[in-house]
Amino acid sequence: MFKSLLVRLFGFQATLHHGDALVWDRWRWIMRRLRVTHNDDRLMDVGCGSGAFTIGTARRGYRALGLSWDERNQAVAQERAALCSAKNATFEICDVRKLNERTEWIGAFDILLCCENIEHILDDFLLMKSMAACLKPGGRLLLTTPHLHRIPQNFMDYGPFPGFEDGRHVRAGYNRAMLAELCAHSGLTIEEISYISGPISQLNAWLLWQIGDRSHPLVGWAVVLLLRPLPPLFDQLLMRLFGFAPFCIGLEAYKPRHSSAPSPEKPLGAS
Repeated sequence: MFKSLLVRLFGFQATLHHGDALVWDRWRWIMRRLRVTHNDDRLMDVGCGSGAFTIGTARRGYRALGLSWDERNQAVAQERAALCSAKNATFEICDVRKLNERTEWIGAFDILLCCENIEHILDDFLLMKSMAACLKPGGRLLLTTPHLHRIPQNFMDYGPFPGFEDGRHVRAGYNRAMLAELCAHSGLTIEEISYISGPISQLNAWLLWQIGDRSHPLVGWAVVLLLRPLPPLFDQLLMRLFGFAPFCIGLEAYKPRHSSAPSPEKPLGAS
């Protein structure tokens, strides 16, 4: 497989760069919010795909468990974890819509990741509450999802959205108010809401999709590879100067250690 060949040649970084530039953006967002640990902290990656973030967090010291319903993806993830010497990365088949049924995970994790997953789930309130239940008191949730007002990448992002789950998005995306509503429902306190992937990253993703669809995915990957250094330099600046909508919205939330903690409806320090 070409993607695993890249991992063999270039190691962990290849798991972040074989796809669109938005994956790398999300990983940089995670790294800024996830300290390196030697404390045996447990992390769950909800909807881990082919395991890049599970592997990456294991390399940062976490005992990382990646969940996915897809057996093929989990096999690829296991292979890549071995190639990257990520011994603390493990993977399990799990339908995250039924996460609430896994009672052995209640209060067991210091960190939960949920990246580009919740927009595929009809009962997002149940998923959010289930993830909060898996956190220890004082644990943190890092979640990314498409921004409600982003520029759509393809015609499917315009809808109509299905009333059933078949792998597509079931809603247009999320904004700050919607994430605050989910946190209030789940007993989580918002630490920060931020934005990920500006116009250059979005252009890279669009080019990869367009060129790969019309010629070959390798051609699209090669073209976009040359543009990858640009987003960290210019995306944030362009969003600030010209008001470009981000592609993703990111949530960092905290599970209070005490029942008398501040109300989860409002971020700390908010007016």
